[in-house]
Amino acid sequence: MTDDERWLGPIRDTPEQRPVLGTQDRFAGRIWSVRTDTVAFDHQVVQRDVLTHLGAVAVLALDDREQVLLIRQYRHPVAMALFEPPAGLLDVAGEAAHRTAARELAEEAGYQARDWHVLVDLLNSPGGSSEAIRIYLARGLSRLAHGRPHTGEAEESHLPWAWVPLDQARDLVLNGQIGCVSAVAGILAAWAARQAGWGSLRPVDAPWPAREVIAASGRLQSPRSAR
Repeated sequence: MTDDERWLGPIRDTPEQRPVLGTQDRFAGRIWSVRTDTVAFDHQVVQRDVLTHLGAVAVLALDDREQVLLIRQYRHPVAMALFEPPAGLLDVAGEAAHRTAARELAEEAGYQARDWHVLVDLLNSPGGSSEAIRIYLARGLSRLAHGRPHTGEAEESHLPWAWVPLDQARDLVLNGQIGCVSAVAGILAAWAARQAGWGSLRPVDAPWPAREVIAASGRLQSPRSAR
């Protein structure tokens, strides 16, 4: 580290564009696509692979006993069954993110919630992917009259569930027993928010600056053919 690399500005993520001199499409998929951008830095021109993603939401559902709802789902890329909060892709054009979250809570867990807040936002793998994830906190839970509609296929056709006390869930994250990014971020954020008296929660329709930047810069996968 040198003195000229010391940052003296505000500590927050901000939009910043580097000139893209050219783009080559590598793969066009339903959920994500891959391209190679030729990018100009101050004294260099480099190539960077970019995975453009639809984006996603997850729901940290907390019951009146402060238990977290987790579902167990097989994830083929890592050859593991992971404990995760209900979650889904932002794959319906024009659907507000919190509406997607409510739909996924119903489809994957068979619950609806009275109280919704934004819990935490994250960029899943910003070194290579444009995937932005928003995690909501859902409370005031009630079961749907007919339970979970079995609308999914393959991985989503059977989703075992468990209620885990928030403190225990935090420990499972910290000792490496749970590793899904939405579970790790959601559980730790919920635990920290509770410690602070829930004062850090944002309204359900709070702005999502990172996703807005991703969309404006042409790095958001189109949802038109996702379903």
